[in-house]
Amino acid sequence: MGNEIRVQFAKLTEHAQLPTQGSAQAAGWDLYALEQTTVPKGSSVMISTGLACAIPSGWEGQIRCRSSLGKKGMILPNGIGTIDSDYRGELKVLATWIGEGESFTINKGERVAQMVFSEIPSVHIDEVAIDDLDSTERGVGGFGSSGQY
Repeated sequence: MGNEIRVQFAKLTEHAQLPTQGSAQAAGWDLYALEQTTVPKGSSVMISTGLACAIPSGWEGQIRCRSSLGKKGMILPNGIGTIDSDYRGELKVLATWIGEGESFTINKGERVAQMVFSEIPSVHIDEVAIDDLDSTERGVGGFGSSGQY
């Protein structure tokens, strides 16, 4: 069953809800809104969860949009938010409304995002000269250079 971790969550208020999985094999853990929050069209708002957590060293928590809200027009402006293993503050979801209507209201207790846990490799950065980088077929080609859009 792959790598298994235990993640501690603390409720910062009695009204906070611990994350849940939508199914036994769901990759993400649903996060719930602590309070009703209105997101004006084109604006970004922080949605409180009322939770803090301790992610084990060598791991991160990725905050991702729920597909049901994304279909309506709720996006996460940073794509995927990263929760580092040394962060102990409140988990909040940065959301932007781009759908129909002038605003969108998230209700208290509504599932607002999902958290996926991902292992982080130990990375070491080595400075080299540009000519010391190995060559590839793509080389320095940027956006669209591979013919895929």
